[in-house]
Amino acid sequence: MPNSSSVYQEMVKVLVTGATGYLGGRLCHRLLEEGHVVRAFVRRSGDLSSLPTSHPTLELAYGDVTDLPSLIDALHGCDVLFHTAALVEPWILDPSRFFAVNINPCFPYFGVNVGGLRNVLQAFQAMKTLRKIIYTSSFFALGPTDGYVTDEKQYQVLEHVKTIYWSRCIRARCFARSMKKSKAVADGIALQAAADGTPIVLLYPGVIYGSGKLTSGNFIAKILIERFNWRLPGYIGDGNDRLPFCHVEDVVSGHIAAMHKGQPGERYLLTGENASFVQVLDMVAAITKTRRPLLHIPLGIIEIYGWISVFFSHITGKLPLISYPVCKLEILFNCSFLVALQEYSSLNPVGFLLHLLQTVRVLRHQWAYSCDKAKAELGYNPRSLHEGLSEILLWLKELGMIRY
Repeated sequence: MPNSSSVYQEMVKVLVTGATGYLGGRLCHRLLEEGHVVRAFVRRSGDLSSLPTSHPTLELAYGDVTDLPSLIDALHGCDVLFHTAALVEPWILDPSRFFAVNINPCFPYFGVNVGGLRNVLQAFQAMKTLRKIIYTSSFFALGPTDGYVTDEKQYQVLEHVKTIYWSRCIRARCFARSMKKSKAVADGIALQAAADGTPIVLLYPGVIYGSGKLTSGNFIAKILIERFNWRLPGYIGDGNDRLPFCHVEDVVSGHIAAMHKGQPGERYLLTGENASFVQVLDMVAAITKTRRPLLHIPLGIIEIYGWISVFFSHITGKLPLISYPVCKLEILFNCSFLVALQEYSSLNPVGFLLHLLQTVRVLRHQWAYSCDKAKAELGYNPRSLHEGLSEILLWLKELGMIRY
């Protein structure tokens, strides 16, 4: 096998899973700009609007990460695989649409995020020409950092497969939904694969923001739209939270640098400035020369409203605006029925306030990380939060989605 850490000076053929997503679509664009042949792995029901389908070196391969044969077929002739596909939607109307095979619809996050990665690893074993896998994990897989700034060494215990279950149980106290837990379990599987000799590089983006597709992966854009349209009346929480914000173009650059320079088995945080949502909204007010929010919405208020909305939904038969935190019961009773109930509560559509309920649980902790390793080894160079927010605010203003 060629040295997978060498720089790809020549044109290579890459497969990108999750190519219709926020990050995957931007990655495809950049790879094409750099002269590579890109094969976008997409579902037949996928929205292709973010892909340059007329580009001469873009190929479409139809399939699903939950369908191993389609994944193997798509990998034929490819040198590098970018596995960015993940299920991150907070509320799912029909989970079966994410599966090409028979998977329990009560557990969609584990079916896609864990099962999809397992299929990627099996497909690699069947395709000996593949030189490197770039796996997009999440900072959530590393767990909260409450009170300090940490790096890729966080939760190294997951390198041992036998501890994955216990690590998952511990983290359940901090994770809002099964999406986060599924990424933590998948992280352990990827690390074990690396220990077994698979040339896989693990990347951990932070809270991604920037211009582009307004999907669940671009939550900050939605926050800004709500704030400037008076649907978010104040700060969320007391400002003690910390999150790692990163611009989508910087994360894309980090992925391509990982293809060139990333060492198999290594983990790289692709984050940026660590800041609270209060700091973000204050910075937004300064950039736009508008007033800062006057109110602080206590986290408990949003969470209590979640319980109330579901209680009335049982009486009225209407869908709840936000869901109740079933995961707390799961922690107390460790009951598989409640795990299923938590997932089943994800099967109906809601709006922006559901994101807020998930954000509540995240904001009860600090998630502050250092990207010094990626800077040193990959040449990762994230822009400042002020610069990134200035760009996205101007973009939203030009679209007519906000006014200031």
